[in-house]
Amino acid sequence: MAAASEHTVLQFVAPSSTATATTSVLTARIHPLVIFNVCDCFVRRPDSAERVIGTLLGSILPDGTVDIRNSYAVPHNEFSDQVAVDIDYHHNMLASHLKVNPKEIIVGWYSTGAGVNGGSALIHEFYAREVTNPIHLTVDTGFTNGEGTIKAFVSSNLSLGDRQLAAQFQEIPVDLRMVDAERVGFNVLKATSVDKLPNDLEGMELTMERLLTLINDVYKYVDSVVEGQTAPDNNIGRFIADAVASLPKLPPQVFDDLVNDSLQDQLLLLYLSSITRTQLSLAEKLNTAAQML
Repeated sequence: MAAASEHTVLQFVAPSSTATATTSVLTARIHPLVIFNVCDCFVRRPDSAERVIGTLLGSILPDGTVDIRNSYAVPHNEFSDQVAVDIDYHHNMLASHLKVNPKEIIVGWYSTGAGVNGGSALIHEFYAREVTNPIHLTVDTGFTNGEGTIKAFVSSNLSLGDRQLAAQFQEIPVDLRMVDAERVGFNVLKATSVDKLPNDLEGMELTMERLLTLINDVYKYVDSVVEGQTAPDNNIGRFIADAVASLPKLPPQVFDDLVNDSLQDQLLLLYLSSITRTQLSLAEKLNTAAQML
């Protein structure tokens, strides 16, 4: 698909009281796999590409929330006033995903960058033919504001009679659904620069150090309250009591056995994941070589 840009783009960064009913209640719930996929595609992009785009997959919940659970990149080219999208690749990838999970449908598309532009309006127009009211997700991989900002938009057309004047992108709330382990990795990616990503053992060590720091802070708070230096807070006391009560009462030897068994399981998972990465890397190289031939 190739199209020329004749659109004016209006970007609103916060919902207004005059927004339509759809944009006022619509929320994008994003799972971390989507963010990691976008970052991975951006790292692997061609040298000539300034940004990457792709399709968002998920479902529409009964309350109107758009649950975004998966994504895949779509090759495209952008010029000064034209956009070309590989539609055949998009449809082939969609068919492959539907074979694995037929419940995931197209809910929108993503792009890297700080906001929307004229090319975004053309791409959004294409996805509007694929699904009603698609979500446009942007991930700021350039760290414009010091971190990887994530935003979601919906679009509507502003017209005068039969003439379309502009494409209006209205920002909607974003709900990042992450467990603690996923949030650790996301916080690492949000930093502007890191020397290297920690492996599983280094990540466990950092987590344990943070846990010891929190335990020491609790000790200091309790001692301060007991000595009368700090006024007691019933809410904090209940939180501490619940945390202590949640710990299993086990003999030291039994606890050590549980930790050792868990460590062995972690090492086995590391070994299996290493084998899987090697197989995927080999398959990717073979696929690249086959395409070149």
